[in-house]
Amino acid sequence: MSEKIMENNKVTVIGEIISGFTFSHEVFGEGFYLTEVSINRLSEQKDIIPLLISERLLDITGDYTGMIVEASGQFRSYNRHEGTKNRLVLSVFVREIAFLESFSDYTKTNQIFLDGYICKTPIYRKTPLGREIADLLVAVNRPYGKSDYIPCIAWGRNARYASGFEVGSRICVWGRVQSREYVKRLSETESEKRVAYEVSVSKLEWME
Repeated sequence: MSEKIMENNKVTVIGEIISGFTFSHEVFGEGFYLTEVSINRLSEQKDIIPLLISERLLDITGDYTGMIVEASGQFRSYNRHEGTKNRLVLSVFVREIAFLESFSDYTKTNQIFLDGYICKTPIYRKTPLGREIADLLVAVNRPYGKSDYIPCIAWGRNARYASGFEVGSRICVWGRVQSREYVKRLSETESEKRVAYEVSVSKLEWME
């Protein structure tokens, strides 16, 4: 059952580790730690993606900053309580990790596949320059009755196609994990910079 479930959420990223490890949480005595990798885009920009790694997978006391790593696993979410609100927190849950001497094929640095269900009505819009965008929230089932909620963004004809999806539709998504900075207004006088993580969609299929 669990192996079949894991096939519906697969991600592989290759990038440079740019931070140390910070403790995230513990499950049945197993500690999980967060680190960040910088991943090159073809456009010369970089995505900064958080990796969630078990202390049983890697010696988290080591310093791996500057090393090139290939990590495979799932893109996962959980709700963090902040005051009266919940905030969706996303990271790549790492199942396999390897260090690389070097890497040159940047078309394969960041790949994700999701098989899940539309859980909010898609938001379709156009930019001032006329570019079409659709925001999707996809629920991907996990074992033991849990689900991950993954924000996805589609462009152009994919956006137009996605705008017709109804809540409950099963879809498959191929793309890459991207990071995006935005400013969150906290009050009339306060705001802070935050980072959002989402899947930039390259291909979509409606399954049923």
